[in-house]
Amino acid sequence: MRRGRRSGNETVVVYLALTGDADSMAGLAVSRTVGGAVIRNRIKRRLRAILADLLPTLPTGTRVVVRALPPAASASFEELRASVSDALSRSLAKAR
Repeated sequence: MRRGRRSGNETVVVYLALTGDADSMAGLAVSRTVGGAVIRNRIKRRLRAILADLLPTLPTGTRVVVRALPPAASASFEELRASVSDALSRSLAKAR
């Protein structure tokens, strides 16, 4: 998270680093400020599904960390998908 480029919006913050390794990786950070355990687990499941679709489209060796913010708890799946893809594309543009 410290070496990468950061971009965010009202629901998520995306940290992206182009390492040049052979594989791409993704991580999630969903803290207690987002909500209780049920809410946090729902957000994590949604973010995993979104990243499963988006990670293959990124260059090889990309490391991504998505940090959920409290408004993510009330966002729908489509709103969350749009937020993540928007922040990811802006981070990728900054990294290049």
